[in-house]
Amino acid sequence: MNNKVTKAIFPVAGLGTRFLPATKSIPKEIMTLVDRPLIQYAIDEAREAGITDFIFVTARGKSALEDYFDSAPELEKSLKAKGKTGLLEELRHTDMESGAIAYIRQREARGLGHAVWCARRLVAPNEPFAVLLPDDVIAGRVGCLKQMVDAYQEVGGNMVATMEVAPEQISNYGVIDPSGSNGRLVTAKGMVEKPSAKDAPSNLAVIGRYILRHEVFDALKEQKTGAGGEVQLTDAICAQIGKSTPVSGYRFEGNRFDCGSKAGYLQATVAFGLARAELHGEFRSYLESITHLPRAAE
Repeated sequence: MNNKVTKAIFPVAGLGTRFLPATKSIPKEIMTLVDRPLIQYAIDEAREAGITDFIFVTARGKSALEDYFDSAPELEKSLKAKGKTGLLEELRHTDMESGAIAYIRQREARGLGHAVWCARRLVAPNEPFAVLLPDDVIAGRVGCLKQMVDAYQEVGGNMVATMEVAPEQISNYGVIDPSGSNGRLVTAKGMVEKPSAKDAPSNLAVIGRYILRHEVFDALKEQKTGAGGEVQLTDAICAQIGKSTPVSGYRFEGNRFDCGSKAGYLQATVAFGLARAELHGEFRSYLESITHLPRAAE
């Protein structure tokens, strides 16, 4: 069985309503942390993990995503003429070679499971694939997906990224029902999508990184709806438990930011800004200055 993960699906069809009015004119995935859009962080993480084929599940109004990863000859020519080689190199890092990205339309918003199912024809039988949600930005010495790919080479099956979350947050996530653990790996005997705190089988939430076997598409094709009346990817993964393909949770090393929420996006902006050497001193000084100011609103 093929265990090499070289293909990744990026579900980017959402409307980004929590960031209106900004997302009226730009896709949420193009919103920037410092000077790079969210989608660039996801692409860079995927490249580090060995991904060579990228599948974007998009929707109407997402053409800016396609433009972002295209070449910009006039801009490149201008930067070259002005001797701005550093910026030119940064710009070229956003280019994707012809054929590396495929775009699939999700014609109706029916949930994450449906979005992944839309890409089924671009994944061969017996071919594992990754799924990355750009809303989840994970900062670490080694990328989250690279950590998962390394573990996947040893155990195979289906794998989801997981982390502990507070009880008051648990209803926002898919949650693992664990049966045992081995280091950073957790064996799942079940998964529940968005349970209440009292009904959650654990505090291990599923985060937006997945490595899945093709068999998941068999469960998704039934288009069964779950929590929120949507086709849930968690349900399709859970359907694999007890079959020949095990399901594991991987407790990744790194800090995760939920950039699908305004608070998480602001937290990520601060963290990534402070991590940049050319910004750290000035930005830190500013943050320290405002935290000592009286709270004018109180």
